[in-house]
Amino acid sequence: MTRADDILRPMLRTIDTIVDEQALRAKLDSGRQLRIKYGVDLTAPDLHLGHAVNLWLMRHLQDHGHRVVFLLGDLTTRVGDPTGKSETRPVLTTDQIEQNAQAFLDQVSIVLDTDPAVFEVRRNSEWFDRMPVAELLSLFSMTTHAQLMARDMFRERVAQGREIALHELTYPVLQGYDSFAMQSDLTIVGSDQLFNEMMGRQYQQRLGASPQSLITTVITPGLDGGLKQSKSLGNYIALTDSATDKFGKAMSLPDELVGIWASAYTTLDDEDVSALTDHSARGGRIARDAKLTLATEIVARYHGADAGGRERSAFLDVFTHGALPEHMTAVVVQHPLSSAIALLEQVRPELSRSALRRLITQDAVRIDGIPLTDPEQEVRVETGCVVRTGKRSWARIEVAPMK
Repeated sequence: MTRADDILRPMLRTIDTIVDEQALRAKLDSGRQLRIKYGVDLTAPDLHLGHAVNLWLMRHLQDHGHRVVFLLGDLTTRVGDPTGKSETRPVLTTDQIEQNAQAFLDQVSIVLDTDPAVFEVRRNSEWFDRMPVAELLSLFSMTTHAQLMARDMFRERVAQGREIALHELTYPVLQGYDSFAMQSDLTIVGSDQLFNEMMGRQYQQRLGASPQSLITTVITPGLDGGLKQSKSLGNYIALTDSATDKFGKAMSLPDELVGIWASAYTTLDDEDVSALTDHSARGGRIARDAKLTLATEIVARYHGADAGGRERSAFLDVFTHGALPEHMTAVVVQHPLSSAIALLEQVRPELSRSALRRLITQDAVRIDGIPLTDPEQEVRVETGCVVRTGKRSWARIEVAPMK
């Protein structure tokens, strides 16, 4: 077995494609420290389990001595990545970009080793802010209009009669040059970023450097069975979610996705993943137990084995034996008397009024175990009351003292 075989074999389960695999194997076999590019657009610092597939592959490479170069795309964020966007995106302020950069650093440290021996932080403003216009135009000359218009999202916008701003067309060029500037040996990305990273290979070759290898990873459906996890759909588990929230969200996953999630998001071996897939297809108690195992393993990966066991026991106490959860959100209300809908607007402010009404009409709201049936009914609460909304949300009421 070669050094490359030893390193790559545990990674294959979540790898979709490897571009220039032969060169990657040669680099791994050489024994030198590789520079692994991990670039982020600083617009949405909310990482979830889908993003973590790439992070765990990078962590595995770090454990073998390789270096992750975390590229904060502060300059390119001002441009705006058009990937998957049907409209030109608003530009963030410098303060917003800096806040998002820190949020990203905090979140990646949940998975990545931030020891300077295997972790480096760069910003692409380092080279773009001082690049002369003539040099930038020289880069643009290496890319044709036809190449850029090969991108699906650009073709779709044209077909729909939507505008494409000139600065958006430059984004793949800028991201591609990043690979040259930071001497990237390898990039691990989702398939939606493959075009930009192939541009990186092009610029490295044109500018006399060795082209980076690319790894694209599998895309896993969201909690609702959608194509992928998405903040806008709320169908994801965030890296910053508590152990309790991770466990509860995993338990809401459709049975048919248990095996897929176990393969992508846990360290269970292939035989155990196959067993979970089989059990989840049978339905009933054995399918529930398979999901319990999945949720336990997800929590254990991020919070430790003890936390996984605790969350499993707590979940069974609440959902099997009817116990109240140990930790509940405290909600302060100003008046003990209100309509049911007004109370819920304070308990679940993140939900729309129509969503709250649906919870009531679906018999999914309880105050101290007593169901609410009418959004407009008058309810009286006191300090210590427990309001349950849906399957996984509890709040303990505190009535503010009269002034």
